[in-house]
Amino acid sequence: MQIAIVIFDRFTALDAVGPYETLGRLPDAETVFVAERRGPVRTDTGNLAITADKALAEVPHPDIVVVAGGPGQTPQMENETLLDWLRTADTTSTWTTSVCTGSLLLAAAGLLRGRRATSHWLALDHLERFGAEPTGERVVTDGKYVTAAGVSSGIDMGLTLLGRIAGDEHAQAVQLAVEYDPRPPYDAGSPQKAPAHLVEQLRAGSRFILS
Repeated sequence: MQIAIVIFDRFTALDAVGPYETLGRLPDAETVFVAERRGPVRTDTGNLAITADKALAEVPHPDIVVVAGGPGQTPQMENETLLDWLRTADTTSTWTTSVCTGSLLLAAAGLLRGRRATSHWLALDHLERFGAEPTGERVVTDGKYVTAAGVSSGIDMGLTLLGRIAGDEHAQAVQLAVEYDPRPPYDAGSPQKAPAHLVEQLRAGSRFILS
């Protein structure tokens, strides 16, 4: 089984690394980072790069597609090379998935029309533009499409799909191995729980604007 994690300039690191550390532990699976071209791909901070060992064209039929999100998603919305690859890969994939605003790329490729999906809370409403049904759930499964909300939810998505493929016990073993037992010091991880002024502050400065 081949897992292709799609990255692009100014993607968010945890969007890709969360699924890599969880779903990437699927037995006998090959996990590969792919981008339009081979080589280092910078994250949204500019301080970190992940190497894409293969170009999109070299991975035409992955079993599992994972699309990262991040501020760099916006210019990718009209990147026909990427969108065409997503459409082609989806015709043979067993699972097509995304983290954060990666779902907007799946939607732009026409893959989420009529389906329930999620995204980062700042970008959630934009899914409707492409005929998807946005939901605020952390992980949404609709057929073979699995979308995760913002950034850290990619860990949950990876474990969810890992359980579906390899069984609950294997997923639990991976959760234990990575010691994923979150106990955040603040209860402000969603717009429903965070102080209202912080929610509005992030809305005002949001980079999740589609062209």
